[in-house]
Amino acid sequence: MIQVGQHAPEFTLEGISDGEFITSSLSEYRGKWVVLFFWPLDFTFICPTEILEFSARIKEFDELNAVVLGASTDSKYAHKAWTERLGEINFPMLSDITKDVSRDYGILIEGQGIALRGAFIVDPQGKIRYQLVHDLSVGRSVDEILRVLGALQTGELCPVAWTPGAPTLGKA
Repeated sequence: MIQVGQHAPEFTLEGISDGEFITSSLSEYRGKWVVLFFWPLDFTFICPTEILEFSARIKEFDELNAVVLGASTDSKYAHKAWTERLGEINFPMLSDITKDVSRDYGILIEGQGIALRGAFIVDPQGKIRYQLVHDLSVGRSVDEILRVLGALQTGELCPVAWTPGAPTLGKA
């Protein structure tokens, strides 16, 4: 099972970005921070709230030199239908239809063929620095993911409830 401190499993997935079908690989973002998050299915109750929140906050991730990649086990066609119905999304929506990437990241619910709500922060060298996995019934906090991303980027020890601009505890 993948853990914080290990290199993130490489992947190449098809998806949709800016209304067009694309192919995207983790390796193309080397040198940047990557926030990779998984959701179970596009057309559910909680997933759209997360997708829309990550999309609405994309400028905050850009300011932290981070890209957001989202993925589910839905097809690229389901992602396209979702954007046609609910609007364009400001990050690539990737299709893990084979379920290989969800399995590699340890978040696949094998019996159901869907991903748990997993979120991973990958540093510019490709190492996982943060992982969070939620039950299907609870959405994630984009505020917390941004806070942790900022804390990791300080390279210092950050106490509980640390926020950008607050003092750290010094070098790690």
